[in-house]
Amino acid sequence: MTRVDDRRLDTDKSPLGSLEEIQVEIVQGLRSTPKKLPTKLFYDQRGSELFDQICELKEYYPTRTETEIMRKNIDEIAMLIGKDIVLVEYGSGSSLKTRLLLENLTNLQAYVPVDISQGFLYQTVESLKQSFPHVQIVPISADFTGSFSIPLLEKADARRVAYFPGSTLGNFHPPQAVSFLRSVAQLVGSGGGLLIGIDLQKAPEVLNLAYNDEKGVTAAFNLNILRHINRICSADFVEDRFEHLAFYNEQAERIEMHLVSKQPQDVSFADAIFHFREGEEILTEVSYKYTHSGFAVMAAQAGFRIQKTWEDKNDYFSVQYLIAE
Repeated sequence: MTRVDDRRLDTDKSPLGSLEEIQVEIVQGLRSTPKKLPTKLFYDQRGSELFDQICELKEYYPTRTETEIMRKNIDEIAMLIGKDIVLVEYGSGSSLKTRLLLENLTNLQAYVPVDISQGFLYQTVESLKQSFPHVQIVPISADFTGSFSIPLLEKADARRVAYFPGSTLGNFHPPQAVSFLRSVAQLVGSGGGLLIGIDLQKAPEVLNLAYNDEKGVTAAFNLNILRHINRICSADFVEDRFEHLAFYNEQAERIEMHLVSKQPQDVSFADAIFHFREGEEILTEVSYKYTHSGFAVMAAQAGFRIQKTWEDKNDYFSVQYLIAE
Protein backbone atom coordinates (compact mmCIF):
# COMPACT_ATOMS: atom_id res chain seq x y z
CA MET A 1 0.00 0.00 0.00
CA THR A 2 1.26 3.46 -0.91
CA ARG A 3 1.71 5.67 2.11
CA VAL A 4 2.83 9.25 2.61
CA ASP A 5 4.54 10.02 5.90
CA ASP A 6 2.81 13.21 7.06
CA ARG A 7 4.57 13.30 10.42
CA ARG A 8 6.75 15.97 8.92
CA LEU A 9 5.91 18.74 6.49
CA ASP A 10 7.41 18.68 3.02
CA THR A 11 7.77 22.43 2.58
CA ASP A 12 7.98 22.18 -1.19
CA LYS A 13 5.15 19.74 -1.87
CA SER A 14 2.75 19.97 1.07
CA PRO A 15 -0.85 20.80 0.06
CA LEU A 16 -0.98 22.97 3.17
CA GLY A 17 1.57 25.34 1.67
CA SER A 18 5.15 26.01 2.66
CA LEU A 19 6.15 25.99 6.31
CA GLU A 20 6.64 29.76 6.16
CA GLU A 21 3.18 30.29 4.66
CA ILE A 22 1.55 28.12 7.32
CA GLN A 23 3.39 29.93 10.11
CA VAL A 24 2.32 33.32 8.78
CA GLU A 25 -1.30 32.17 8.60
CA ILE A 26 -1.23 30.82 12.14
CA VAL A 27 0.47 33.91 13.56
CA GLN A 28 -2.07 36.19 11.89
CA GLY A 29 -4.87 34.11 13.36
CA LEU A 30 -3.42 34.13 16.87
CA ARG A 31 -2.93 37.89 16.70
CA SER A 32 -6.53 38.52 15.60
CA THR A 33 -9.45 39.22 17.91
CA PRO A 34 -10.83 36.73 18.66
CA LYS A 35 -7.95 34.32 18.12
CA LYS A 36 -8.50 31.75 15.38
CA LEU A 37 -6.71 28.88 13.62
CA PRO A 38 -6.96 27.66 9.99
CA THR A 39 -9.59 24.93 9.70
CA LYS A 40 -7.49 23.06 7.12
CA LEU A 41 -5.06 22.11 9.91
CA PHE A 42 -7.63 19.66 11.29
CA TYR A 43 -6.83 17.20 8.55
CA ASP A 44 -3.58 15.44 9.17
CA GLN A 45 -3.70 11.63 9.21
CA ARG A 46 -5.07 11.43 12.76
CA GLY A 47 -7.54 14.25 12.15
CA SER A 48 -8.92 12.52 9.05
CA GLU A 49 -9.29 9.27 10.98
CA LEU A 50 -11.08 11.06 13.83
CA PHE A 51 -13.43 12.74 11.37
CA ASP A 52 -14.33 9.34 9.93
CA GLN A 53 -15.17 8.26 13.49
CA ILE A 54 -17.34 11.36 13.93
CA CYS A 55 -19.29 10.37 10.83
CA GLU A 56 -20.26 7.09 12.57
CA LEU A 57 -21.55 8.72 15.77
CA LYS A 58 -25.23 8.48 16.68
CA GLU A 59 -25.36 12.23 17.40
CA TYR A 60 -23.83 13.22 14.06
CA TYR A 61 -26.81 13.13 11.70
CA PRO A 62 -25.27 14.58 8.47
CA THR A 63 -23.40 11.49 7.25
CA ARG A 64 -26.08 8.87 7.80
CA THR A 65 -28.80 11.23 6.55
CA GLU A 66 -26.92 12.13 3.38
CA THR A 67 -26.05 8.47 2.79
CA GLU A 68 -29.72 7.54 3.15
CA ILE A 69 -30.67 10.22 0.61
CA MET A 70 -28.02 8.96 -1.80
CA ARG A 71 -29.04 5.31 -1.48
CA LYS A 72 -32.72 6.08 -1.90
CA ASN A 73 -32.22 8.25 -4.99
CA ILE A 74 -29.03 6.87 -6.57
CA ASP A 75 -30.73 5.77 -9.81
CA GLU A 76 -32.12 9.26 -10.47
CA ILE A 77 -28.88 10.91 -9.35
CA ALA A 78 -26.82 8.76 -11.74
CA MET A 79 -29.26 9.43 -14.57
CA LEU A 80 -29.05 13.21 -14.11
CA ILE A 81 -25.26 13.19 -13.84
CA GLY A 82 -25.11 11.23 -17.09
CA LYS A 83 -22.57 8.87 -18.62
CA ASP A 84 -19.00 9.22 -19.87
CA ILE A 85 -18.07 11.86 -17.29
CA VAL A 86 -15.00 12.72 -15.22
CA LEU A 87 -15.94 12.87 -11.53
CA VAL A 88 -13.94 15.33 -9.40
CA GLU A 89 -14.50 14.97 -5.66
CA TYR A 90 -13.56 17.74 -3.24
CA GLY A 91 -12.41 16.46 0.16
CA SER A 92 -12.63 12.80 -0.75
CA GLY A 93 -12.21 11.08 2.63
CA SER A 94 -13.18 7.39 2.60
CA SER A 95 -16.91 7.79 2.15
CA LEU A 96 -19.42 5.08 1.25
CA LYS A 97 -21.24 7.78 -0.71
CA THR A 98 -18.35 7.92 -3.17
CA ARG A 99 -18.55 4.17 -3.70
CA LEU A 100 -22.28 4.49 -4.42
CA LEU A 101 -21.48 6.89 -7.24
CA LEU A 102 -18.61 4.83 -8.63
CA GLU A 103 -20.82 1.73 -8.64
CA ASN A 104 -23.74 3.41 -10.40
CA LEU A 105 -22.31 5.91 -12.90
CA THR A 106 -22.33 4.65 -16.47
CA ASN A 107 -19.00 4.39 -18.28
CA LEU A 108 -17.18 6.65 -15.82
CA GLN A 109 -14.11 8.01 -17.62
CA ALA A 110 -12.08 9.01 -14.56
CA TYR A 111 -12.36 9.71 -10.85
CA VAL A 112 -10.24 12.56 -9.45
CA PRO A 113 -10.31 12.75 -5.62
CA VAL A 114 -8.84 15.93 -4.13
CA ASP A 115 -7.88 15.95 -0.46
CA ILE A 116 -5.46 17.82 1.79
CA SER A 117 -4.41 14.78 3.85
CA GLN A 118 -1.86 13.00 1.65
CA GLY A 119 -1.51 9.76 3.58
CA PHE A 120 -5.24 9.35 4.08
CA LEU A 121 -5.94 10.15 0.40
CA TYR A 122 -3.47 7.60 -0.95
CA GLN A 123 -4.69 4.86 1.38
CA THR A 124 -8.24 5.44 0.19
CA VAL A 125 -7.19 5.45 -3.47
CA GLU A 126 -5.38 2.12 -3.11
CA SER A 127 -8.58 0.59 -1.72
CA LEU A 128 -10.72 2.10 -4.49
CA LYS A 129 -8.35 0.88 -7.21
CA GLN A 130 -8.85 -2.68 -5.98
CA SER A 131 -12.63 -2.26 -6.02
CA PHE A 132 -12.83 -0.36 -9.33
CA PRO A 133 -9.91 -1.53 -11.49
CA HIS A 134 -11.65 -0.38 -14.68
CA VAL A 135 -11.79 3.28 -13.55
CA GLN A 136 -8.87 5.67 -14.07
CA ILE A 137 -8.27 7.11 -10.59
CA VAL A 138 -6.03 10.16 -10.38
CA PRO A 139 -5.61 11.53 -6.82
CA ILE A 140 -4.62 15.14 -6.21
CA SER A 141 -3.16 16.09 -2.84
CA ALA A 142 -4.11 19.74 -2.53
CA ASP A 143 -6.00 22.31 -0.50
CA PHE A 144 -9.13 22.42 -2.63
CA THR A 145 -10.03 25.85 -1.28
CA GLY A 146 -7.14 27.17 -3.37
CA SER A 147 -6.19 26.61 -6.97
CA PHE A 148 -5.21 23.23 -8.34
CA SER A 149 -5.04 21.75 -11.81
CA ILE A 150 -6.28 18.40 -13.06
CA PRO A 151 -3.54 16.38 -14.76
CA LEU A 152 -3.94 15.07 -18.29
CA LEU A 153 -6.52 12.29 -18.36
CA GLU A 154 -7.12 9.57 -20.94
CA LYS A 155 -10.41 11.28 -21.86
CA ALA A 156 -9.33 14.88 -21.43
CA ASP A 157 -12.39 16.28 -23.23
CA ALA A 158 -14.98 14.39 -21.15
CA ARG A 159 -17.68 16.38 -19.41
CA ARG A 160 -16.81 17.13 -15.77
CA VAL A 161 -19.02 16.76 -12.73
CA ALA A 162 -17.83 17.85 -9.27
CA TYR A 163 -18.88 16.07 -6.10
CA PHE A 164 -18.83 17.93 -2.78
CA PRO A 165 -20.49 15.76 -0.12
CA GLY A 166 -21.06 16.41 3.55
CA SER A 167 -21.64 19.82 5.09
CA THR A 168 -18.23 21.24 4.17
CA LEU A 169 -19.60 24.21 2.24
CA GLY A 170 -20.81 25.53 5.59
CA ASN A 171 -17.18 25.92 6.72
CA PHE A 172 -16.90 28.91 4.39
CA HIS A 173 -18.28 32.30 5.34
CA PRO A 174 -21.02 33.18 2.80
CA PRO A 175 -18.92 35.40 0.49
CA GLN A 176 -16.17 32.77 0.51
CA ALA A 177 -18.74 30.05 -0.22
CA VAL A 178 -19.90 31.93 -3.32
CA SER A 179 -16.30 32.38 -4.47
CA PHE A 180 -15.61 28.68 -3.93
CA LEU A 181 -18.73 27.65 -5.87
CA ARG A 182 -17.69 30.01 -8.66
CA SER A 183 -14.30 28.27 -8.86
CA VAL A 184 -16.08 24.91 -9.11
CA ALA A 185 -18.23 26.27 -11.95
CA GLN A 186 -15.06 27.32 -13.76
CA LEU A 187 -13.46 23.90 -13.24
CA VAL A 188 -16.42 21.92 -14.62
CA GLY A 189 -17.16 24.44 -17.38
CA SER A 190 -20.46 25.41 -18.98
CA GLY A 191 -22.84 22.45 -18.88
CA GLY A 192 -20.77 20.69 -16.23
CA GLY A 193 -22.39 19.54 -13.01
CA LEU A 194 -22.06 19.72 -9.26
CA LEU A 195 -23.54 17.22 -6.82
CA ILE A 196 -23.39 18.81 -3.39
CA GLY A 197 -24.50 18.14 0.17
CA ILE A 198 -26.25 21.00 1.98
CA ASP A 199 -26.88 20.97 5.73
CA LEU A 200 -30.21 22.65 6.48
CA GLN A 201 -31.32 24.80 9.40
CA LYS A 202 -33.04 22.85 12.17
CA ALA A 203 -33.66 22.81 15.91
CA PRO A 204 -30.61 24.08 17.86
CA GLU A 205 -30.68 21.08 20.20
CA VAL A 206 -30.14 18.72 17.25
CA LEU A 207 -27.20 20.79 16.03
CA ASN A 208 -25.62 21.15 19.46
CA LEU A 209 -25.74 17.39 20.07
CA ALA A 210 -24.11 16.72 16.69
CA TYR A 211 -21.00 18.66 17.70
CA ASN A 212 -20.85 17.59 21.36
CA ASP A 213 -20.93 13.77 21.30
CA GLU A 214 -20.84 11.90 24.57
CA LYS A 215 -17.78 9.84 23.52
CA GLY A 216 -15.72 13.00 23.07
CA VAL A 217 -14.60 12.19 19.53
CA THR A 218 -15.42 15.69 18.26
CA ALA A 219 -13.51 17.15 21.18
CA ALA A 220 -10.48 15.00 20.30
CA PHE A 221 -10.79 16.10 16.66
CA ASN A 222 -10.87 19.75 17.72
CA LEU A 223 -7.89 19.41 20.07
CA ASN A 224 -5.88 17.51 17.45
CA ILE A 225 -5.34 20.77 15.57
CA LEU A 226 -2.97 21.79 18.38
CA ARG A 227 -1.05 18.52 18.12
CA HIS A 228 -0.77 18.97 14.35
CA ILE A 229 0.60 22.52 14.75
CA ASN A 230 3.09 21.33 17.36
CA ARG A 231 4.36 18.62 15.03
CA ILE A 232 4.79 20.63 11.83
CA CYS A 233 5.70 24.00 13.31
CA SER A 234 7.46 23.14 16.61
CA ALA A 235 4.95 25.03 18.72
CA ASP A 236 4.40 24.09 22.37
CA PHE A 237 0.63 23.97 22.79
CA VAL A 238 -0.37 21.65 25.64
CA GLU A 239 -3.64 19.94 24.70
CA ASP A 240 -4.67 19.29 28.30
CA ARG A 241 -4.70 23.03 28.96
CA PHE A 242 -7.51 23.57 26.45
CA GLU A 243 -11.04 22.21 26.19
CA HIS A 244 -13.57 21.78 23.39
CA LEU A 245 -16.52 24.15 23.04
CA ALA A 246 -19.16 23.95 20.27
CA PHE A 247 -22.54 25.66 20.05
CA TYR A 248 -25.12 26.88 17.55
CA ASN A 249 -25.03 30.65 17.08
CA GLU A 250 -28.67 31.32 16.15
CA GLN A 251 -28.08 34.91 15.07
CA ALA A 252 -25.28 33.95 12.66
CA GLU A 253 -27.04 30.68 11.68
CA ARG A 254 -23.91 28.63 12.20
CA ILE A 255 -22.22 26.14 14.49
CA GLU A 256 -19.02 27.49 16.03
CA MET A 257 -16.20 25.33 17.37
CA HIS A 258 -13.71 26.83 19.79
CA LEU A 259 -10.83 25.74 21.99
CA VAL A 260 -10.99 27.35 25.42
CA SER A 261 -7.93 27.98 27.58
CA LYS A 262 -8.44 26.36 30.99
CA GLN A 263 -5.89 28.62 32.67
CA PRO A 264 -3.64 31.63 32.05
CA GLN A 265 -0.80 30.39 29.87
CA ASP A 266 1.81 31.32 27.30
CA VAL A 267 2.41 29.47 24.03
CA SER A 268 5.64 29.81 22.06
CA PHE A 269 5.34 29.78 18.31
CA ALA A 270 7.44 31.14 15.42
CA ASP A 271 9.76 33.20 17.65
CA ALA A 272 6.76 34.79 19.36
CA ILE A 273 4.91 34.22 22.62
CA PHE A 274 1.12 34.32 22.71
CA HIS A 275 -0.62 34.87 26.03
CA PHE A 276 -3.96 33.26 26.80
CA ARG A 277 -6.28 34.34 29.59
CA GLU A 278 -8.28 31.74 31.46
CA GLY A 279 -11.47 31.24 29.45
CA GLU A 280 -10.05 32.83 26.29
CA GLU A 281 -11.25 31.12 23.10
CA ILE A 282 -9.65 30.16 19.79
CA LEU A 283 -12.15 29.86 16.93
CA THR A 284 -11.30 26.71 14.96
CA GLU A 285 -14.34 26.17 12.73
CA VAL A 286 -17.68 27.56 11.65
CA SER A 287 -20.41 25.52 9.95
CA TYR A 288 -23.23 27.54 8.43
CA LYS A 289 -26.65 25.93 8.06
CA TYR A 290 -28.79 26.91 5.08
CA THR A 291 -32.37 27.39 3.98
CA HIS A 292 -33.31 26.15 0.52
CA SER A 293 -33.90 29.69 -0.69
CA GLY A 294 -30.68 31.00 0.82
CA PHE A 295 -28.55 28.36 -0.88
CA ALA A 296 -30.36 28.90 -4.19
CA VAL A 297 -29.33 32.56 -4.14
CA MET A 298 -25.70 31.64 -3.48
CA ALA A 299 -25.71 29.05 -6.26
CA ALA A 300 -27.09 31.56 -8.75
CA GLN A 301 -24.48 34.14 -7.76
CA ALA A 302 -21.79 31.54 -8.49
CA GLY A 303 -23.13 30.70 -11.94
CA PHE A 304 -25.12 27.54 -11.19
CA ARG A 305 -28.76 26.64 -11.59
CA ILE A 306 -30.31 23.97 -9.38
CA GLN A 307 -31.69 21.10 -11.43
CA LYS A 308 -32.87 18.77 -8.67
CA THR A 309 -33.01 18.61 -4.87
CA TRP A 310 -33.47 15.55 -2.66
CA GLU A 311 -34.19 15.73 1.10
CA ASP A 312 -34.72 13.35 3.99
CA LYS A 313 -38.10 13.02 5.68
CA ASN A 314 -37.09 15.37 8.53
CA ASP A 315 -35.72 18.03 6.16
CA TYR A 316 -32.41 17.91 8.02
CA PHE A 317 -30.22 17.64 4.95
CA SER A 318 -30.39 17.94 1.19
CA VAL A 319 -28.41 16.63 -1.77
CA GLN A 320 -28.62 18.93 -4.78
CA TYR A 321 -27.57 18.64 -8.41
CA LEU A 322 -26.52 21.87 -10.10
CA ILE A 323 -25.62 22.75 -13.68
CA ALA A 324 -23.01 25.40 -14.52
CA GLU A 325 -24.42 28.05 -16.87
